[in-house]
Amino acid sequence: MSKVIYLDYHSTTPCDPRVLKVMLPYFEEDYANPSNNYHYAGRMVQSHIEEARRKIASIINANEKEIIFTSGATESNNLAILGLARTYQGKRNKIVTTPIEHKSVLKSCEYLEKHGLVIDYLDVDHTGAVILESAKDIIDETTLLVSIQACNNEIGTIQPLVEISNIAKESGALVHCDAAQAVGKIPVDVAHFDVDFLSISSHKLYGPKGVGALFIRKGLRRSLEPLYWGGDQELGLRPGTHNVPGIIGMAEACLICEEEMVLESSETKDLRDLFERSLKKNIPDIKFNGNEHNRLPGNSNITFPGVEGDALLLNLPQLALSIGSACNTGAIEPSYVLTAIGLSREYANSTIRIGIGRFTTEAEIMTAVKEITDAYNLLLNKVI
Repeated sequence: MSKVIYLDYHSTTPCDPRVLKVMLPYFEEDYANPSNNYHYAGRMVQSHIEEARRKIASIINANEKEIIFTSGATESNNLAILGLARTYQGKRNKIVTTPIEHKSVLKSCEYLEKHGLVIDYLDVDHTGAVILESAKDIIDETTLLVSIQACNNEIGTIQPLVEISNIAKESGALVHCDAAQAVGKIPVDVAHFDVDFLSISSHKLYGPKGVGALFIRKGLRRSLEPLYWGGDQELGLRPGTHNVPGIIGMAEACLICEEEMVLESSETKDLRDLFERSLKKNIPDIKFNGNEHNRLPGNSNITFPGVEGDALLLNLPQLALSIGSACNTGAIEPSYVLTAIGLSREYANSTIRIGIGRFTTEAEIMTAVKEITDAYNLLLNKVI
């Protein structure tokens, strides 16, 4: 059996070998608990964690004291939204988000709505971008938090985050950004974005799974209540023994991304454009979803009229693709992101997502184009 061509980089990325190399000593040698400062081994590991914190802060232009470690972006999103809502006071009882956020944001908001908070959703256009007039109408003096992803995990659209933050700040609202898909792929600057909280995921940027971070702007730590209770790690906001190998690996992954992002993004975009041009030439009826230009460099979300997306994937055993976000796999309903931007149920069910990344080659792209073309034509002929 030939090697599977991996084109699902938005679901997860492979751990870069350079990242794995720096992690290994923390399994074999430097395994002491960093919370134990009574011996040198524990203090040394703690110092390495603080160095990792500085590296992770650097990629988003933050101070290391503004970074806390979590198990990933899902936990970071929950901590930012639920942790803030548990401490809200006075008349600010509304959270504003969009209908195309990651499930961890949407489910957190649904939970809070059941417990008395008002949840309002901004309108998005046919590319998935927030309509700014909608933000001006909805965000007001009752808004506690605005939670907006930096870019969408299915269609790749990059949001006008600076403009949304400006609108939020005019009303005195705080801003949370789910940047899981953005960090390491496009520039992310918390000062420029003017956000108060920002979520990061290691496994989306060629680091290990099971680790992430939450940026909390200076002065706002006390505005969050922990999701659960235990020790004093991460100033009590995220109790539990640190995932030291994961943290070290995430920091190295951030460092590599920071150094290589400009060239890598350009090369990834070139491969994506080659893929789309070649596929469109073979199958003129396909439709690309999202913003043509303002999207993640490796993203391609494609509707194949006349065939079911899951049927197409079943006929592509040598390709690792997706019919939506990884968090939504297994759902019977069509992608809520695609229906929110106006696709019919039929078209949404005829759509697949391609994610191109660091280790994708041109040869793999051209093989994928041929495989997809052949599978589509085979299915279309069966339908006809």
